[in-house]
Amino acid sequence: MDRWKSTPMKVQDPEIRSRNFDEVGLGYTKEEAIKEANRCIQCPRPLCMSGCPVSIDIPRFIRYISEDEFEKSAYVLSKQTSLASVCGRVCPQEDQCEKLCILGKRGEPVAIGKLERFIGDWAIENEYHRYEKIEKNGHKVAVVGAGPAGITCAGDLAKRGYEVTIFEALHEPGGVLQYGIPEFRLPKNKIVKAEVDNVKRLGVKLETNVVVGRTITIDEMFEEGFEAIFLASGAGLPRFMGIPGENYNGVFSANEFLTRANLMKAYKDDYATPISIGEKVAVIGGGNVAMDAARTARRLGSDVTIVYRRTEEELPARSEEVHHAKEEGIKFKLLANPVRILGNEEGRVSRLRCVQMELGKEDRSGRRRPVKIKDSEFDIEIDTVIMALGSAPNPLIAKTTEGLKVDSRGCIIIDERTAETSRDGVFAGGDIVTGAATVIQAMGAGKKAATGINEYIQNKQYENKNK
Repeated sequence: MDRWKSTPMKVQDPEIRSRNFDEVGLGYTKEEAIKEANRCIQCPRPLCMSGCPVSIDIPRFIRYISEDEFEKSAYVLSKQTSLASVCGRVCPQEDQCEKLCILGKRGEPVAIGKLERFIGDWAIENEYHRYEKIEKNGHKVAVVGAGPAGITCAGDLAKRGYEVTIFEALHEPGGVLQYGIPEFRLPKNKIVKAEVDNVKRLGVKLETNVVVGRTITIDEMFEEGFEAIFLASGAGLPRFMGIPGENYNGVFSANEFLTRANLMKAYKDDYATPISIGEKVAVIGGGNVAMDAARTARRLGSDVTIVYRRTEEELPARSEEVHHAKEEGIKFKLLANPVRILGNEEGRVSRLRCVQMELGKEDRSGRRRPVKIKDSEFDIEIDTVIMALGSAPNPLIAKTTEGLKVDSRGCIIIDERTAETSRDGVFAGGDIVTGAATVIQAMGAGKKAATGINEYIQNKQYENKNK
């Protein structure tokens, strides 16, 4: 065995997968997983764990894989994560746990993410559910949002004995896992539904089609007996560029486009929710959402170009996603920035006007700032423009909840240690606090909030006993 080279994972052929919505990565076989797990040198002081936002015991779950003890490995994962199969697919391990793997100093790091996916999938396929008996503690907590932060917080609280109810605005739970990340990266029924069902097995209740701030308010939740509330409704308010022509037919936010394609199954012929995007699509942006939108549009039959104002080196998307996009025939128009969208007589998009950019001095993020090149305008013939420029929290909850403070971006302000907001008994975490971020960061926020809520309720109980 070559200690310095990781075991590759098989994927669908690019020519075939660019025409279907089946999962791109095919996962490890049992033999491949054991082979890769045996590369781990079981460091006495594992740096990889310090890179994991949810503190998974990485060496231990990998050691059990190497010993063909998959049930024990699944148990180790279940102690810290409710979404192993999800994280193994969509988390940026290359910038977290794998980045710190000691083998990566001389060769390729252990494929921690692929091994986590393997065990998560094994647990689903073998209907493995192992939890200690949970003693109910008589306390009620509400969670707003059934995305990764909310699901994680609910699961952790349920394991502590709390009676937890999740309130979800959409008709399906999962949040960004359900409506944002495409089927070819994260299967919905096979993976997302199975992971949500695991949390429900802990006794967590789920109410869908509940828009908090409209259907029910935070104050009304407290009146119904909830002792603490965790806000995890994400950042679903899309951003646009504010350029002329954004009101033409054929201009989408990535949020709307991906929601219609994923949650509403627009890619399926037997669903009455089609989405028409024409032959040529431009996606504006360079993050993971831009790659998801571009690759989805490609599978719907369009010729797709990603327009990004910096160079490839500055693309914020995962390198794997960029690589897959290129393999699938997606074009990249770099150092270009839209300034106007032009339309035809029917009011539909016909062209995208851009300017050439060059990189100037570094900005506050440490990246070189893109600067417009004078007299460099050019047009791209296009049928659809998809804006993948990030998103912000919907202001509805903040506006309908007295005493809840937000920052200049509309993100809820919290105590960094406990995740409690300015409103007593109300906690928050995930994208509603940070703005759009990663799934694993949202999960970490959910775990922090669960600890904060437990501390808050136990302190209240102690105070009441000693009055």
